[in-house]
Amino acid sequence: MSVWRSAFAVLLAACAGSPDAPRVAVTIPPGATLDAAVDSLALHGVIRHPGAFEWYARMRGLRGALKSGDYLLRPDASWSDVVAALGRGHGIETRWTVPEGLMLGEVATLATAELGVPRDSFLAAARDATLRSELGLSHDVPTVEGYLYPTTYVLPRHVAARELVRVMVREFRSQWPPEWEARLDSLHLTRHQVVTLASIVEAEVRYDPDRPYVSAVYHNRLQRGMRLEADPTVIYAYGRRLKRVWEKNLAVASPYNTYLHRGLPPGPIGDPGRASLLAALYPAPLPFLYFVAQPDGRHIFSVTFADHEAAIRAVKRMRSEARGRRPPGR
Repeated sequence: MSVWRSAFAVLLAACAGSPDAPRVAVTIPPGATLDAAVDSLALHGVIRHPGAFEWYARMRGLRGALKSGDYLLRPDASWSDVVAALGRGHGIETRWTVPEGLMLGEVATLATAELGVPRDSFLAAARDATLRSELGLSHDVPTVEGYLYPTTYVLPRHVAARELVRVMVREFRSQWPPEWEARLDSLHLTRHQVVTLASIVEAEVRYDPDRPYVSAVYHNRLQRGMRLEADPTVIYAYGRRLKRVWEKNLAVASPYNTYLHRGLPPGPIGDPGRASLLAALYPAPLPFLYFVAQPDGRHIFSVTFADHEAAIRAVKRMRSEARGRRPPGR
């Protein structure tokens, strides 16, 4: 009797699962037998008792009717969930790409359009107090914006908002190596400040090699107590993409408006990628204080305001000449 009780206890434990464990990818090729599928599941840690699981799966009617594909399953998942996934094709993955520099609301809209995740649920998950605390964010930081790492994700087809946000934050943390943490001390900045600065660099740069130079301008301004005067912070203050930032826009009342307030804004204005994070951590060792964008997206950098004014005049000439070369009617 004790042997049966022990076996039953093992079965109950295996069926219980671990709901918070991160998912792993398991491939079931076309025509795979149940034996082969069980071996793959055991190899990836989805099940720990392959013999008992195979008996359980056959009892539940899972024999040769396996749905091939790439599955995302949790290690030590409940056996009933695994059987349902393999028998019906539940848990098959989908790929989702998040571009660099999107604002929180834009990521939420993308998740709704491409994954079917309700926008309100995504935004609520991004405000989760426990998740913010795990990132070390202060209570006055309302969301995890800036920490939703932009990359291509492999996700369950019907991923929930809370899990999606946690996956993105977990990816950010995995992409932040220990040497970056050490670098913060030499910069005399917190990680949140660096992520905030990186988000501004991300929004400013169209020509990748400019990133460390744009970062240098902002680092130098911060050190001198100058206003950053970053147009992307004005756009963020409006909460929508402006086609162009006009002088009247620079007076928008917002703590994010770096034309009005010195220092960094309260938090990130989007989600920066690795290149912008690197630029924020390692700015070019140059004394630039100003830059202006050329029509091709590259910037002209200057040390003095007089040189900056000359660069602005040069850019205006470029734009005027470009308009003059346009064919009629365009």
